[in-house]
Amino acid sequence: MMREMEISRAIIEAYTRELLESLSLDVAIVGAGPSGMVASYYLAKNGAKVAVFEKKLSIGGGIWGGAMGFNKIVVQEEAREILDEFGITYKPLGKGLYVADAIETATTIASKAVKAGVRFFNMVEVEDLVVKDDRVAGIVINWTPVLMTGLHVDPLTVEAKFVIDSTGHGAQISQHLVRRGMLEVPGEGPMWAEKGEELTVEHTREIFPGLYVTGMAANAISGAPRMGPIFGGMFLSGRKAAFEILEKLGRG
Repeated sequence: MMREMEISRAIIEAYTRELLESLSLDVAIVGAGPSGMVASYYLAKNGAKVAVFEKKLSIGGGIWGGAMGFNKIVVQEEAREILDEFGITYKPLGKGLYVADAIETATTIASKAVKAGVRFFNMVEVEDLVVKDDRVAGIVINWTPVLMTGLHVDPLTVEAKFVIDSTGHGAQISQHLVRRGMLEVPGEGPMWAEKGEELTVEHTREIFPGLYVTGMAANAISGAPRMGPIFGGMFLSGRKAAFEILEKLGRG
């Protein structure tokens, strides 16, 4: 006979076990958008212990809606090999551009990341960073509904050798250092797709010891343009950060 208590116990025990195992990480990624998920996949695939923390209920960031709700995305030739890596279907548009289904892209990358060993914690918001000896050493987490409702509930902490800010346009994790005068974030520039795609990858880097930025957070940190619904730069940015971190972890 199925008992409600047994269902509850199974969920609580399984989740708690994974959370306990994720309190000490090689890499904590904040934001489950395209660059964060791609970074997590390459990190986990190459043996790093990695978890992704997403404040929303759903993961995928801005992929789902494509552009204006037209759920298709565009990827340029330079990033086509990443679509192939994940087995995502696409069609050529000409001029080195390809169109892919936004839903397939989001779900496939998420599934491949989980199967590679990535832990996802959705509805968990990072409200601060742990900084020790002038180096980011972890994240401070709380339930998203707790922060949304303004309840006075203390957070928990997760230690990590590296943290990746993949929170998109607002570079929200980097902002915790900005408000303390430890970092400057000029904010992203206006739309220029070609330049934005190029600079997204170029600006993917360690901006403070232990803290990387990827995707639109990388452009926001550097004042570079946004690029809209072309996603190749996001994918390449996540992969670049993953490989650089793997090298520093001695697994490159």
